[in-house]
Amino acid sequence: MTKRAVLAGGCFWGMQDLIRRLPGVIETRVGYTGGDVPNATYRNHGTHAEGIEIVFDPEKISYRRILEFFFQIHDPTTRDRQGNDLGSSYRSAIYYVDDEQKRIAEDAIADVDASGLWPGKVVTEVEPVGDFWEAEPEHQDYLERYPNGYTCHFPRPNWVLPRRAAAE
Repeated sequence: MTKRAVLAGGCFWGMQDLIRRLPGVIETRVGYTGGDVPNATYRNHGTHAEGIEIVFDPEKISYRRILEFFFQIHDPTTRDRQGNDLGSSYRSAIYYVDDEQKRIAEDAIADVDASGLWPGKVVTEVEPVGDFWEAEPEHQDYLERYPNGYTCHFPRPNWVLPRRAAAE
């Protein structure tokens, strides 16, 4: 049995490159989500964010663990910005597929805010999942093909959320 997670944190190339390496992640694809344009594309994605769809094995990695890593590799405290990328396409968002994911997301955000480790208050949106429009082939697996390509995502050693037994 697999589960699905949909996240947006700007610069989908960097998220895909890092998240796909997590044990228990089965597959990833990047695309456009959380917006208003049907059949979104890179050139016409309206209010969609650059996002990632993650298929994972919940026996090997929890949704909570994916979110903890998500908060470590992008800045969830900047509105509509990641690195040099500006605009709503680069917003931080969690698109939950069910009430359990919503609860876990809200809990993780509260823990990030309470930890005091991040530079400000989390601005990550938590919304129900909607359409996910797969990005063009040239955007899929981009950093595997161009290892020195642009990214603003990296694991920040000081942004590791303290573990709680209740989180898993």
